[in-house]
Amino acid sequence: MKKILLSVLLSAPLWVLGQGFQVNLQGQKQIGMAGAGSALALDEASVFYNPGAVTFLEKNSVSAGVNPLLFKSAFKQSGSDITENVKNKIAPPFEFYAVWGPKSNKWKLGLGVYTPFGGLVDWGDNWSGRYALTSLNLKAIYFQPTLSIKITDRIGIGAGFVYNHGEVNLQRALPVNFPDGHSGHATLEGTGKGYGWNAGLYIKTLSNISFALVHKSKVVTKLDNGSAGFDVPKSLTGAFPAGNTFNAELPLPATTSLGVGIPLSQSTTLAFDASWVQWHVYQDLTFNYAQPVNGSSQTKSARNYRDGSSFKLGINHQASEKLALRAGVGYAFSPVQDGYVTPEAPDADRYILSAGLGYTPTSHFEVNASFFFEDVKSRKQKNIETGLDGTFKTLVYAPGISLTYKW
Repeated sequence: MKKILLSVLLSAPLWVLGQGFQVNLQGQKQIGMAGAGSALALDEASVFYNPGAVTFLEKNSVSAGVNPLLFKSAFKQSGSDITENVKNKIAPPFEFYAVWGPKSNKWKLGLGVYTPFGGLVDWGDNWSGRYALTSLNLKAIYFQPTLSIKITDRIGIGAGFVYNHGEVNLQRALPVNFPDGHSGHATLEGTGKGYGWNAGLYIKTLSNISFALVHKSKVVTKLDNGSAGFDVPKSLTGAFPAGNTFNAELPLPATTSLGVGIPLSQSTTLAFDASWVQWHVYQDLTFNYAQPVNGSSQTKSARNYRDGSSFKLGINHQASEKLALRAGVGYAFSPVQDGYVTPEAPDADRYILSAGLGYTPTSHFEVNASFFFEDVKSRKQKNIETGLDGTFKTLVYAPGISLTYKW
């Protein structure tokens, strides 16, 4: 029984790293174009999308936005006609940007605070996969001070230092009952930090076609003294000691993007982004415990992620002096291989659709809104470690809004 409990506890990742929890919601204008825009000097969100384009922004600005994200996932166990759904929970990815520089526009400083990874999912305490997961609350908040320099009138480079503050709370049931009938329970909770960088090159040709090359580095987030709590019968407390803690290193992947911006007319621009996400860094998950769990101070579980990629096409149309309209489509390839799909990240290849608009009532104020939708393909899987066997289907909805002040 102790071996079974330990296997269940370690069978799913503490930190969810699938495409499903790579949150592509870092700027309302770009979100409205399915996440394309690295080759456009659109606004202060270029701090994230391409630091090299920041110096081409005409005005200094401050912007804040939020995208209430609804993750709707369903599961049908093999051999069953019952469809089980996650509870309605809304995660709040947000972004804040500030850009400042002299009127000569040869350089600009930027600051970005945003959430590129995160998730909020609650399957409940009684669903068929409760021994793999009951709930997850994950946050990865990046802080990025940035410097952008205009090399020539048509070339800009930029780079930023990244600090990540991570938080996670993961809960699951344990396959053992107390005398009153309720199941055992495990809670893994902790905070961590990591460091990285973001750099970009922006080039605008004589024909006004623009190009971008952007690299966001890997960020290894270290969780120290995380809490591992177990609610088990007295007969098992010796194997699952109270007050136990753990350390772990969790890699958030590097991303390399190529972007192109094509002016179709004076009022309409097309944007295309291709991104390579280097998920191969996530090959296993290792826990180091302060007190041995079932006689072992370390456990390791395979993940074997492969690299993922995405392709996004967006359009920005200035309908009038004050109104801008946007739309976008995209496709993303999942890094999660067969046999490793989990209820934390029921991941698969996905289609992306988006729309957005911007309204500028005065020369100083701007409002932007977006709607982002992902249709994750159905995926029938049997997890090689938990044995959870069935079909996942997920839809993601994320409306958003931001306010900007310029001077």
